[in-house]
Amino acid sequence: MRSCFSGEVSTAHLDQVVTLFGWVHRRRDHGGVIFIDLRDREGLAQIVCDPDRAAMFATAERIRSEYCLRVSGKVRRRPPGTENRELRSGEVEVLCHELEILNTSVTPPFQLEDEHLSETTRLTHRVLDLRRPSMQRNLMLRYKVAMAVRRHLDAQGFVDIETPMLTRSTPEGARDYLVPSRVSAGEFFALPQSPQLFKQLLMVAGFDRYYQITRCFRDEDLRADRQPEFTQIDCETSFLDEEQIRDCFEGMIRAVFREAIGVNLAARFPVMAYAEAMRRFGSDKPDLRVHLEFTDLEDLMKDVAFKVFNEAANTAGARVIALRVPGGAAISRSDIDAHTQFVGIYGAKGLAWIKVNDPSKGREGLQSPIVKNLHDASIAQMLERTGAQSGDILFFGADRAKVVNDALGALRVRIGHSDFGRTHGLLREGWHPLWVVDFPMFDYDEQAQRWSACHHPFTAPKDGHEDYLSTDPGQALAKAYDMVLNGWEIGGGSVRIHREAVQSKVFRALRIGPEEARAKFGFLLDALQYGAPPHGGIAFGLDRIVTMMAGAESIRDVIAFPKTQRAQCLLTKAPSAVDAKQLRELHIRLRAAQPE
Repeated sequence: MRSCFSGEVSTAHLDQVVTLFGWVHRRRDHGGVIFIDLRDREGLAQIVCDPDRAAMFATAERIRSEYCLRVSGKVRRRPPGTENRELRSGEVEVLCHELEILNTSVTPPFQLEDEHLSETTRLTHRVLDLRRPSMQRNLMLRYKVAMAVRRHLDAQGFVDIETPMLTRSTPEGARDYLVPSRVSAGEFFALPQSPQLFKQLLMVAGFDRYYQITRCFRDEDLRADRQPEFTQIDCETSFLDEEQIRDCFEGMIRAVFREAIGVNLAARFPVMAYAEAMRRFGSDKPDLRVHLEFTDLEDLMKDVAFKVFNEAANTAGARVIALRVPGGAAISRSDIDAHTQFVGIYGAKGLAWIKVNDPSKGREGLQSPIVKNLHDASIAQMLERTGAQSGDILFFGADRAKVVNDALGALRVRIGHSDFGRTHGLLREGWHPLWVVDFPMFDYDEQAQRWSACHHPFTAPKDGHEDYLSTDPGQALAKAYDMVLNGWEIGGGSVRIHREAVQSKVFRALRIGPEEARAKFGFLLDALQYGAPPHGGIAFGLDRIVTMMAGAESIRDVIAFPKTQRAQCLLTKAPSAVDAKQLRELHIRLRAAQPE
């Protein structure tokens, strides 16, 4: 029987005989004495095999990397000067008495110490990749986070209740993953994009406080922070208002960070309206570590000769903004060209700029090809409003609001996180959470010529905004809220509609008629008739939270068996073809893809 994990052997075990199990991380032959670094999930222990025990030593000569071993031996101090302070077990070693090879291993396709493996190699050989200490730490951290969530929510009276994986397709937003029914020919289940409707039903059913750490599925294009299947900390509660719900789950996140990684987040998270976040940062998930903000200039540019500024300043739904970068006059022309190319990804047609050499000299103190197209009054007011100082640079955005927000918002983060931003004090360290609130209820879809729900159609409007639902939907704000941390949205939710009259107004605003509403959401609408309580909730992305805590580059680094950006599993080769018999049982016939 194992005495302890290899990585846990310490001075507390001195002179004791211990039994360890693990894998050969490294084998070293030092002139007749063989050293083995034995690895398990808790770390490494140094095993010393000397030739005094002939049978044991003969076994030690046969072992290779990744052999699975049982080791029994006496714990002793390492000789002075050979300690390894980076290991928990670094002050001691185990003098091997017995050594058993539990299983051999073929030569691994890569060295586990290699930190520069391609992702294809890692995902193809995921089992070995998961043996690497960095991946072991990530998944153990994920476990700690999940347990901290459970402990906190259990203490707050939340009940863990499972909801169905096979449910009805209600397409909203991303595409559903469909599952054909064998017993109901031609009909399909859908995998849940979230448990949204079911958790509302649980509130109507009287459970009061629900949570679930659950898998969700979305058939969408993937990025570093997206997967077709992901894990959500899903929560719902009754009889709390918007602010009380935020307080409840702010406390949960504080507890999780404290328990999992020993970080004390702010005692009170700041709260910012969506409109303010977009105005100042161009993003509804602003990274507050970056000390850069937008300055609105529309009113100053209505009569300038520079056509790009003039047209945007006089067009409804457009913006003209400046992004002041302190010390940015030192940015090279090649870096400015790279920034210009970067904002083009977000639809910007260019990137105007002005280097400020001496603001006291007006246009004579500025360096830029666009200065000649700005009159003196606009220059003076622009410099005053932005607070530009000698040695700064101003970058400009002038276009439709979405293009400006997306392009200059991304540029703000890019500059803040660059080497220039770090050396010039534009990025502060640490964890900076934020609540973003008062989101719009609706977005207008120009192509479809109709309003669509920003969150989902069961989000409640702010008090006093119910009348906008029928008169001016674009003015209606929602009781919706997102938790943002260092530029990542880690959670989002809302207070739900629990009264039929308000729900009907929302459906009318969305042009969802009674028949469509009943077809899509009939079971929820029926349940809401039975004294539905005021309720609301939130869902947190477990994968994102752990990724941030671990300092990983992608959520794939904190998921045991993730998919690629093409939604493929390189380990199991899924998705894969199935045989004709299975298809017949599911009443499915394949046909050749038609050329586009």
